[in-house]
Order: sequence, then structure tokens, then C-alpha cells
Amino acid sequence: MVTGGSRGIGRAIALRLAAEGAEILIHYHKNQGAAEAVAREIPGGSRLLQADLSSPQGIETMFAGLAGTWLDIVVNNAGVWLATPLGSASLEKIDALLDTNLRGLFLVTQAALPLMRDGGSIVNMSSVAGRIGIPDGKGLYGATKAAVDSLTKSWALELAPRRIRVSAVAPGYVETDMTAEHFSDPEVLQRTLTYAPYGRLGNAEEVADVVLFLCSPAARWVTGESMNVSGGGVV
Repeated sequence: MVTGGSRGIGRAIALRLAAEGAEILIHYHKNQGAAEAVAREIPGGSRLLQADLSSPQGIETMFAGLAGTWLDIVVNNAGVWLATPLGSASLEKIDALLDTNLRGLFLVTQAALPLMRDGGSIVNMSSVAGRIGIPDGKGLYGATKAAVDSLTKSWALELAPRRIRVSAVAPGYVETDMTAEHFSDPEVLQRTLTYAPYGRLGNAEEVADVVLFLCSPAARWVTGESMNVSGGGVV
């Protein structure tokens, strides 16, 4: 299962895992067309799951439809990236960040556990924003990702008796639909690239390769870790 699998990093992860033979469940929120397009790229297709992960009822309904399905991998990729500057942040945006990036991730994982085989793998999408101070009012976003790192470490201990590995991937700035508007400002882009040793933004496929590793037997002795995938932007 890949949440937020219709676009960007989620799409790249779904395609990368499918290329290695995994049967993929693609979750999406609103963009059914994009999810269907990803499914068409996967030989044999893919099952689509629609849910608003900021809604506990939406998550419950999605998993009710998965009765009898076994999961080996859960990739908690879905999230929102919003500015909540102090002094002008709306309650709506604050709730959107907390409800999707944190509560939604928690509830999805909790609902998935009864369906997971022992020895499976959970990969949470974190961010280098959870480890550094970031400008442009993105502090609460960073806080949700710091919380994801903390949950990853605790869940790795909690699920060790079932041999379920729990890891996280922390991308730096990556070119996706979600970041396109942000980097359309040349000044913002140039400022970001000054912290990029390779002089460029990352791409979704580079993140997907690391997720594949963490889901594979090659990472059988890795759990509780959150791996930077930032091209050296955060060391």
C-alpha cells in the first residue's frame, strides 16, 4: 500500500515497487484520473483506494474495504505542505497539517497492522524539514515531520516482536507537483540551491530507490532509522 500514490514521490514509489514485482494498492484523495494513470503504467494494473486521510471515518471506510487483504509493505507517503506563519496561520491550515501528516499517518498504520504479515515493512515519509529550522512559515510542517521520525523509532521497538521493520525517508527539496509553485519563484529556487552541494533539486525517483531498499531484504537489519535523501543538503 502506498498512500498518496497518484502523483510525485508516491507515484514514483508505486512504480518502483511494482517494477520489482510487488502488487500495489494505490491510495489517492481527490485526483482519481492521476491514480488511474499510474495504475495503467503497472503491468496487470493496480487496485485504487480513495480516502481523505485527514478524516478518521474516511480511513475506517477505506480499510473496511480491505477485509481479507494481506499487506507486506505500507508506505505512509500522503501529506500536505502548507505555510502556517506565526501571527496569520488559520486554524484550517493548522488542522490540515496535523490531521493529515500526523494523525492520518498514525491511524492508517494502526488500521493496517491487523492486515500486515509478520516480517513486513513500514516506511514513513519524513523530511529534512523536521531536523532544521526552515523559513517561509513552514515550521509546523517541519514539526509534523519531526514527529514522524519520533514515531518511527518508537514503532520499530513496538513492532519488533512481529519482525515488522519501521523506517523513514527524509527527502530534501524534490521537484514535484507539490513544490512546483514554491520553486517557480527564481529567488526562492536560487536560495535553495545555495544549500545543495550538487547544485540541483532532487527528483522523485531518487527517493523511490531508497524506499525500495528499505522495503527489501537488503535492509533486513535496518529498523527505527530515518534516512536523509537530500543530496548532502543536510548532513
